[in-house]
Amino acid sequence: MRMSRWTAAALVAGVLVTEVATSASCAPRASLDADVRAVRAAGGDVRVLAEADTGHGVRRARAGGGSEPTPWNAQFRTASTTKTFTATVVLQLAAERKLSLDDTVEKWLPGVVSGNGNDGSRITVRDLLRQTSGLYDYVDDPALLAALTGDFEKIRHDATPARDWVAVALRHRPLFTPDHRKPRWSYSNTNYLLAGMIAEKASGDDWRTLVEHRVIAPLGLRHTYVPGANPHLPGPHARVTLRGPGGTVLDATEHSIQHTADSGVVSTTSDLNTFFRALLGGKLLPPAQLAEMKRTVERTGADEDLAAWPDGGYGLGVRRTPLSCGGGYWHHEGDGFGTYTRTGVTEDGRRAVAVSVTSAGDRPDLVRLNRATRKLVDDALCRAGGR
Repeated sequence: MRMSRWTAAALVAGVLVTEVATSASCAPRASLDADVRAVRAAGGDVRVLAEADTGHGVRRARAGGGSEPTPWNAQFRTASTTKTFTATVVLQLAAERKLSLDDTVEKWLPGVVSGNGNDGSRITVRDLLRQTSGLYDYVDDPALLAALTGDFEKIRHDATPARDWVAVALRHRPLFTPDHRKPRWSYSNTNYLLAGMIAEKASGDDWRTLVEHRVIAPLGLRHTYVPGANPHLPGPHARVTLRGPGGTVLDATEHSIQHTADSGVVSTTSDLNTFFRALLGGKLLPPAQLAEMKRTVERTGADEDLAAWPDGGYGLGVRRTPLSCGGGYWHHEGDGFGTYTRTGVTEDGRRAVAVSVTSAGDRPDLVRLNRATRKLVDDALCRAGGR
């Protein structure tokens, strides 16, 4: 999930700088090293791992952790970066004519989105993927926020089905009714729960199987998976600590809260670079569907989102941000329980960078963190050859 709200429960911490280079053709060592340290300074006491891939070589840098820095091949919960995986499989199904982006939610999920002014017959699959449905974000529900900031142990092994979280969102009135001639925009995790449910209905496979069979396996992403309700990270990873009530320190590394189509993918910086390079390079979607994914809308009126991401528009499961050297890059962030994922890939898919930030203390200022990670991504992609 994207967690400007979840981070009310998440805290940041951590630590030293090391770097490894496998090719001199990538982002200069000093730049990536300095940018990683700047990300750590912006986030507070955090561990940072970054990997830049130009297609001709890889450069990595890390900061924090003292004698136990983040492993180079660390697995982490990608949170809302999962949305790009979900959008990809939905667009694949559209290419196969198993569904249409113009289909309504009501067509696929009769009666699911109704009540309190919510109307699934007015919302299309495209609205879900580009965040123009107006549906309330279930993560904002006061009862859920209270649970997240209360006794973490009570929710650590949560396995609530997507449909039930949708029902939580529908207790609230929508922010607006979609206007397809003049789209309004508001980020809502609820959209991607519904997108995953529709993909399951249209394909006959569960969302986890769709991602594994259509994205992970074809690309050979050996360290990417969808754990579902399994709370464990079996591979190398950094520990995640959160500050609980009364200042107590809680190890939140293992949990199952993020298990749905808006947040449930676990990956590594290397695998994320492979995924985004393949996606923008046209290896996962036909040209028509990739063009649909890259058709952005303005985020007018989304004050909180605009503060975090001042420039660029939102497509179908991806954002576009301008590059200082010309053109732009595509990406999707992920803010979870003490884990923060940042990505970037050039228009042609040739160059990519992924950043993993792991907390062990106080909640970071996401505006500052994003400013620092945007500079890191911009430096890595521009110094590696620009657009």
